[in-house]
Amino acid sequence: MKRSFKAALFDLDGTLIDTEDQYTVVWGRIARKYRPDVPNLEYIIKGTTLENILATYFSPETHEAIIKELDEFEAQMDYSFFPYVEDFLADIRSHGVKCAIATSSNKQKMEYATKNNPLIATMFDKILTAEDFGASKPAPDCYLKASEVLQAPLDSCIVFEDAYNGLKAGMASGIYTIGLATGHTIEEITPLCNKALKSFEGVTYEFIIHNCF
Repeated sequence: MKRSFKAALFDLDGTLIDTEDQYTVVWGRIARKYRPDVPNLEYIIKGTTLENILATYFSPETHEAIIKELDEFEAQMDYSFFPYVEDFLADIRSHGVKCAIATSSNKQKMEYATKNNPLIATMFDKILTAEDFGASKPAPDCYLKASEVLQAPLDSCIVFEDAYNGLKAGMASGIYTIGLATGHTIEEITPLCNKALKSFEGVTYEFIIHNCF
């Protein structure tokens, strides 16, 4: 018997919008400047909040300069959707599925994103940012909070993620988690989620209920 779903919970960067390569550039630059002793830091931090990144890897006296550099970068970033994202969102919404973003980004960054890409604000019932939950990914807090605010039981939700920390967060929440191979290979993310997909191409409400769960 096929199972329906009532809510879709999405990570933002690398899942809905194509920003991960841009972040790799800016965080790589910051890491080389302040933490050259930590190889691949720009990859290690993916999916975690800025507050957590600063507290874990950078000395307090560097925080102001890092925040300023990151803010200036985010203000001019491209926030375009990945191909097929808009089609998928329109399709599941037409079936009554509620949609939420649960991102480790802060409210300021989301203001830049929605100004650059106004559809972000119109295609989601709720947008949760780092200020809305306690522990950062890989803790499940953001997805537990998203299911709560949408008033959707965990077993009626689906999480969509791309980063290792986000996939772990989705699975830790107990919600069915679909991984998108936008930054990692299918083989790399398959062990970390319930189902791995290359992209949203060809993915619809009917595809989900017939091929997942």
